Amino acid sequence: MEDSEATLRAAEDVVRLLKEHQVEAVVIGAVALAAYHYVRQTEDIDLGVNASLPALREVTRSLQEAGYQADLRAPDGDDPLGGVIDVRGDFGSLQIVSFAGRFPAVIDDAVCASDLVVREGSPLKLVPIPHLIALKLYAGGFKSKADIVALLVRNPDLDVEAVKSLCEGYRLSGLDELVDEAEQERP
Repeated sequence: MEDSEATLRAAEDVVRLLKEHQVEAVVIGAVALAAYHYVRQTEDIDLGVNASLPALREVTRSLQEAGYQADLRAPDGDDPLGGVIDVRGDFGSLQIVSFAGRFPAVIDDAVCASDLVVREGSPLKLVPIPHLIALKLYAGGFKSKADIVALLVRNPDLDVEAVKSLCEGYRLSGLDELVDEAEQERP
């Protein structure tokens, strides 16, 4: 990030604005990966939410009124996401990613289970690692699977059985193969 402090402040402001619309958020994406010992180059912060399309429209309008450049990308029928708001400004960029109507339970559960924040006093909650793995498994694709393996390798004390149980509860498959791959990569 060009100015990580400015980006964090903007994300904290955006989370406060989301709460005004009764929308809770957790940090997902590269910032969450870094919190769990897997640093990947990023230029933005991703916030996972469970917000309907009408709520996303209201949030977009509020962001614009607050001085942010904000654009809503509504989902089409095949989209695995429930909509994305791209937020830009002098700070850089961030995304608000909604899983409403697609995979809302993981976000709702992550908000309830989250007990870590990006820094003391921040409203930016980090997605718990089991839920991050579930989101990556839901996303699928090579990059997401590689992220899961990296998380498993870099977090050897992680309760893998609990992660498996969580993913099974969401009816997600494919984790066993990634666990096997991570075990082969561990020193």
